[in-house]
Amino acid sequence: MQSLDGDGDGETRARPTTAFFALDEDDTCIAQARHLAAEFLGRARTDQRVAVSARAVDLTRLVVSELVTNARKYAPGPLWMELRIADGAVEVTVRDSGRAHPAARPGDPGRVGQHGLEIVMAVTESFDVRLEPSGKRVTARIALADGTVGEVRRADVPPGPR
Repeated sequence: MQSLDGDGDGETRARPTTAFFALDEDDTCIAQARHLAAEFLGRARTDQRVAVSARAVDLTRLVVSELVTNARKYAPGPLWMELRIADGAVEVTVRDSGRAHPAARPGDPGRVGQHGLEIVMAVTESFDVRLEPSGKRVTARIALADGTVGEVRRADVPPGPR
C-alpha cells in the first residue's frame, strides 16, 4: 500500500492505494477475499487515514463476495483480486480465466437466487467487464462515503412487508 502525501499547504492527499491478491483455488477463496477486502479497507482507514464508512466496508465485502463467487462458479483456474482506493472510492477488480461475459438478468422477484449482479450494479458507482487474452477482468467501484449511489437507489424502493 502506498502512503499519504502532504502537498505542503497543510492538506493531506491520498495517493492511490492498491493491493493484489492471488486467491486460493477452492471454495475458501470467497471468505478469504471478503476478509482481505475488509482488512485492506481497515488498514487504509487506520494507516492511511482514508475516510472509509462502515457502510462502504459492508458493501465492499458484499461486492467482493458476489464477484469472487461468480468467478469461482463459472471460470476454471486461478483467481486474482485487486483492490484500489482512488478519488473517494474503492475499485474491486476480479480476474479469472473465463471468457464468458457476465450479465445481470432482468428483475424477477419470483426467481430464487442468481441476483448477484443485480445487487452489485445497484450498490456500485460503476461496473465494467473487459475481456483479456487470459480471461476477463470485472471491476466494480464503491463509494467510500455514505449518502451515495446505493442509498439513492434504495430510496426509490417501497418498503417491504414487516
